[in-house]
Amino acid sequence: MSDVHLLQVAYRLSKTLALDDFVQKTTDELRRSFQVDRVVLYYFYSQWKGQVTFESLSLKEFSILGSTGPDECFNSEYAALYLAGRVRAIADIEKEPIHPCHRDFLRSLGVRANLVAPILNKRGLWGLLIAHNCLAPRYWLPFEIETIKRSGEILAKAASIRDS
Repeated sequence: MSDVHLLQVAYRLSKTLALDDFVQKTTDELRRSFQVDRVVLYYFYSQWKGQVTFESLSLKEFSILGSTGPDECFNSEYAALYLAGRVRAIADIEKEPIHPCHRDFLRSLGVRANLVAPILNKRGLWGLLIAHNCLAPRYWLPFEIETIKRSGEILAKAASIRDS
C-alpha cells in the first residue's frame, strides 16, 4: 500500500470517526434535554430505504439499532414533505390520524410518541433525526420541535453528511 493511499484511508477514517462522535453526542444531548426514551438517526442508503445507524437510549431494552423501515410506508409523498423541511410531532400514535401502516410500524418499535426532523444535504433527504417516547404519550413543546429541527440542520452541515 502506497503512502498516499494510506493517508487517504486514514483521512476517511478520521472523518468517519469524527462524524460518529458528533452524531452520538448530538443524539445523547437531545435525549437528555428532552428526557425521552430514545433518539435515533435514520440514514437513507437508497431511495426511501434506510436503517437506524445511531441511537441514544434511556434503557438498553429500547434499542432498535439496525432496524429498517417498512418500504411500503415511506414513499415519495412522505419524502416530499420532509424534503420541504417538515418536522412531524406525534403526541400519541394511538390518537393521531396517521396511516395504519405507519401506526403498525411505530407500534412494532415500541413507540408511543415521536418527533421527526429531516437531515437534508445537496442530494436531498439524507436521513431523519427522531425522538421517541416509548412508555407514554408525549406532548412536544415548541422549543423541542425547534431544537430537533435545528439539530437536523446542524448535522446536515457535517462534512461527511453534506458531501455524501
